[in-house]
Amino acid sequence: MAIDTVFLDAGGVLVFPSWARVASTLAQHGLVTTAAALAAVELHAKHEVDTRIRGELDVVRGWLMFEKVFARAGVVGPATITAALADLQGYHAAHNLWEHVPDDVIPALQRLRASGRKLVVVSNANGRIRAALDRVGIGPHVDLVIDSTEEGVEKPDPRIFHRALDRIGSRPETTVHVGDLFYTDVVGARAAGLRAVLLDMADLYGDHDCERVRSLTDLAALLDGETG
Repeated sequence: MAIDTVFLDAGGVLVFPSWARVASTLAQHGLVTTAAALAAVELHAKHEVDTRIRGELDVVRGWLMFEKVFARAGVVGPATITAALADLQGYHAAHNLWEHVPDDVIPALQRLRASGRKLVVVSNANGRIRAALDRVGIGPHVDLVIDSTEEGVEKPDPRIFHRALDRIGSRPETTVHVGDLFYTDVVGARAAGLRAVLLDMADLYGDHDCERVRSLTDLAALLDGETG
């Protein structure tokens, strides 16, 4: 059946960490690196956490990803890293550290919406994702935001997907969920009866049984091709 609703993860799909802010915070603690060096290892660090560390809440896994990024980028100093992470966590609680929007994101959302599809953000977040998306200009381009902290349940629990379906008035068989984590997004969406697509920007999940795209632009083209 034709897809009429697209669920989207927030972090790692619509918004990404501001590595410039992270590098600046590390520098304040005497840890020298660059935004480019951190960004270069982000996807591999996230893949490591996704495929090797399970059973933790997503917020814990998210900060573990930062530690893996630092290790891969050669940033060392356990005590100072801990202090820097505390500063970053404070900023994230107030503003959301995932504040970088790639150039292709909003045009892809506009294309998906222009085709008549409803767009829903389903995010494991801290209760502030709606305000965070508004702050970076994404809010007007989606129809509904589901925040796990507000819901009291997080992906991969299928209940969060079911609540999103109920509120947007869509059916599982005509809905696709797009996320960047296999064991959070793909597994959870499938358990809820949704089609799942993994955003695999670095082509790291070739050994996983799932549909993959490299960008939201590719996703829009894929869905347009199915209905064209």
